[in-house]
Amino acid sequence: MDLLLNNEQSEYDAEQFRDFIVQAFVELLAAEGVDPDVEVSLTFVDDEQIRELNRSYRGKDAATDVLSFPQDDSDGFTSIPGMPRVLGDIVISLPRAQEQAETFGHSLAREVVYLAVHGLLHLLGYDHETEEERIQMRAREEAVLNALGLRREE
Repeated sequence: MDLLLNNEQSEYDAEQFRDFIVQAFVELLAAEGVDPDVEVSLTFVDDEQIRELNRSYRGKDAATDVLSFPQDDSDGFTSIPGMPRVLGDIVISLPRAQEQAETFGHSLAREVVYLAVHGLLHLLGYDHETEEERIQMRAREEAVLNALGLRREE
């Protein structure tokens, strides 16, 4: 599992989240039966940067907490032998994560890992367009976070 971590949000030290995120990704990949020889790019940005991405790629002129950009290998793209499979890119707004952590009453680490796991599930093909999909996705997110001891505060 290769995690390319980019921090464009200088007021936060994104490296502090690396170990938790890698553990969460390894846990999730194992639970989903996905070969762990994968690569994911994770970039931390501010609200304006994620708003611009959301506007450019989704046509939604609003900031959001996390965006996922799957590597589409259905167009004939093949992996180079011996190299990890590239799943795609995840972008997280750290200011939005901080705000949500405060709103939900848990740590910034839990919120960042939750958003990263949410993003990885999207890269693996999950969505939450229907209530059934949302419930299924939330159960997978919580299972991973619980396994890491990052439970929701009651």
